Amino acid sequence: MIKKSTKIKQFLAKLVLLTIGILLVAVALELFLIPNKIIDGGVVGVSIMTSYLTNLPLGIFIFTFNLPFLAFGYKKLGKNFIITSFYCITMLSIAVNFFHGMAKATTDLLLACIFGGIILGIGLGIILRNNGSLDGTEIIAVSLNKKVSFSIGEIIMVINLFILGSAGFVFGWDRAMYSLLAYFIIFKTIDVVIEGLDESKSITIISDKYEEIARDIISKFERGVTYINGQGAYSGEDKKIIFCVISRLELANLKNHVLEIDPSAFIAIENVHEVEGGQVKKQKMFS
Repeated sequence: MIKKSTKIKQFLAKLVLLTIGILLVAVALELFLIPNKIIDGGVVGVSIMTSYLTNLPLGIFIFTFNLPFLAFGYKKLGKNFIITSFYCITMLSIAVNFFHGMAKATTDLLLACIFGGIILGIGLGIILRNNGSLDGTEIIAVSLNKKVSFSIGEIIMVINLFILGSAGFVFGWDRAMYSLLAYFIIFKTIDVVIEGLDESKSITIISDKYEEIARDIISKFERGVTYINGQGAYSGEDKKIIFCVISRLELANLKNHVLEIDPSAFIAIENVHEVEGGQVKKQKMFS
């Protein structure tokens, strides 16, 4: 009974977040981008151009153009993803028609581009974080990824560059360039929403003073540390490799601590997209 209640709460929370994301996307499109003839990429971008050329409601094209992609991706991406995406696409189709005709937020093209891009990026980021999608091109990209050597992101970028470039023939080349700028802002904003502002870094440290360094990380930074057994390929000596994850803001401080203990320590740093747990207790920023 408790598990069922928890699942219902999680489902409702997800539904609320998806709806908020959809409303943000609709506001960005109808109050910032579309009135200034700036488009988004993907199916939405094609829908905007088609709506402009035919003078028919945008929501009709967003819904109908996405249906074939949803049907195509049903077996490849799973029922839950397709159902969630269907909800998002249907609600966006309704929302853009609801906001259509309202006074545009600004007539300044650069402001429309920046703030429309940020709001749209936040909305899309929320939707993606909750396993939804508004764009059938992502489904095509996942399918093509198995047949070509390009990544999913590269395929989506190529498709979108073609679509955004096409805006030049419909709205003029200055609007096509503004659309490219908006797309870049949207892309970066999505990253921030999905990965968070406090980006984490994974640290790999090789040092003969591994025990002292590990104690220092645990006591001063309150982070969990893992030892990995390794062996030097040249020397053949056994090595203890330290692995931990730390926030971007703590990185410089940690490096200084490690190099104070062992100036010859090997330190490798990588970006981490998402982290759960790993702290000894609530983090302390600097010591």
